[in-house]
Amino acid sequence: MRELDYTRMGMRIRQVRKAKGWSQDELAKRCGISMSFLGHIERGTRIMSLETFVSICGALDAGADELLWGEVQPSDAVLDMWSTAECKTKKQGSDSYSMYVRIMKSVAEIMNEA
Repeated sequence: MRELDYTRMGMRIRQVRKAKGWSQDELAKRCGISMSFLGHIERGTRIMSLETFVSICGALDAGADELLWGEVQPSDAVLDMWSTAECKTKKQGSDSYSMYVRIMKSVAEIMNEA
């Protein structure tokens, strides 16, 4: 089992918050915590409860894996879209299918690098 790195997790929370253009105060209010506590979370100097973590994930619209480990996992909706598109593409011919698979692999690689 991997060990949690609270400093890195806090940095990821900060990155997502800043990408949304939010201040610490705005995210703290959305999560029902103090701005001071959020600052500690982002620096990795305090450990949050699971309830707070879930609140932060929800407010940022970020997956737990993304914030915990820096890994973006596709949602069920994306996986369903993949399956539907894959079936349609297979019917159109193997050249289209091969191109589709290459594109999707490239997208997955880009997502894993982020």
